[in-house]
Amino acid sequence: MKKNISYWERDSFLQSADFTVIGSGIVGINAALKWKEKYPTSRVVVIERGTLPSGASTKNAGFACFGSISELVEDIELHGEKSVFDLVAKRWKGLSCLRTKLGDATIDYQEHGGYELFLENAIDYEKLKKYIPFLNDRLKAIIGQSNVFSIVDDANEFGFGKQAKLIRNKVEGQLHPGKMMQAFIRMAIAKGIIVLTGATVKNWEENATGVYIQTPLLELKTERLLIATNGFTPQLLPEIDLQPARNQVIVTQPIPNLSFKGCFHYDRGYYYFRNIGNRILLGGARNLAPELETTAEFGESTIIQQGLIKFLREVILPNQKVEIEQKWSGILGVGISKKPIVQRISERIGLAVRLGGMGVAIGTLIGEEGVELFGK
Repeated sequence: MKKNISYWERDSFLQSADFTVIGSGIVGINAALKWKEKYPTSRVVVIERGTLPSGASTKNAGFACFGSISELVEDIELHGEKSVFDLVAKRWKGLSCLRTKLGDATIDYQEHGGYELFLENAIDYEKLKKYIPFLNDRLKAIIGQSNVFSIVDDANEFGFGKQAKLIRNKVEGQLHPGKMMQAFIRMAIAKGIIVLTGATVKNWEENATGVYIQTPLLELKTERLLIATNGFTPQLLPEIDLQPARNQVIVTQPIPNLSFKGCFHYDRGYYYFRNIGNRILLGGARNLAPELETTAEFGESTIIQQGLIKFLREVILPNQKVEIEQKWSGILGVGISKKPIVQRISERIGLAVRLGGMGVAIGTLIGEEGVELFGK
């Protein structure tokens, strides 16, 4: 197909770039901003396959967290203390960087706390209670606050069924992912960064003079290329240790006198829910059918939707009538390790992917680290 590109478009949008990022999510935009900060006169381009960021940056639940207590303990047992607390420190630093860059009001950041939910006869609850002093001691050195985790004495006030028990994380917050990414994109455009949407990268060719990027409608030459496509990365680089993971999300209609505020985790974080004003957002449950949800295709599956609705009506709002207003899905990038992949794959090309469902916490920092791959 002949490309219908005008002289004006080529002269303004498609000139050779100094630095190009594939992916306009939180990692990609922050990489572009960091490069522009280091090299103010350089030409920086962001290429995005969708009209909006395609991955999870505007489709996540808006949890500003570093991991629930069950996730942290499971990871310590699997990967060791140093690996886990190094990652927690990076997540906390990333959240601080995000909030500093945009401001809490801009992203609608609210700190109502986070909670791990346990239902009746939960064996994990008794086990995890014993970890609280140890975790609080280690987290104080990272976060600078004492008693991050604590037991909630009376969980009945939240209205959950089945004799619920709760462990609280006092520093967990929530935010508005759409406002967050809108602010980042405005900031990028204001600094002269070119954002090209609706451009799916099909291939690239690297040689001694640069990297030549091909999409169905345009071609672009760049000196340096950073791939920040997270869950979609296997479509470009199938050899990377990264698998897509689809997370399905539902949001209710407004609920009069909703009895709680905050972010909640259940079953090692596989289920998560929060309030959005007086609505409930509920997502996850991909562990019910992991083979179905290991996909980069948006959509929904019956088993996951049934699992979410059952959890909503039997646990979160028992004996209450509630209607679902909206559904969607987002694509995460996960792997055997929860450590992000930030590495050079050639002289001119770098990779900053595998956020492990923690993009809000770590994405700002990983974008900046992607730039540092290229040195001075």
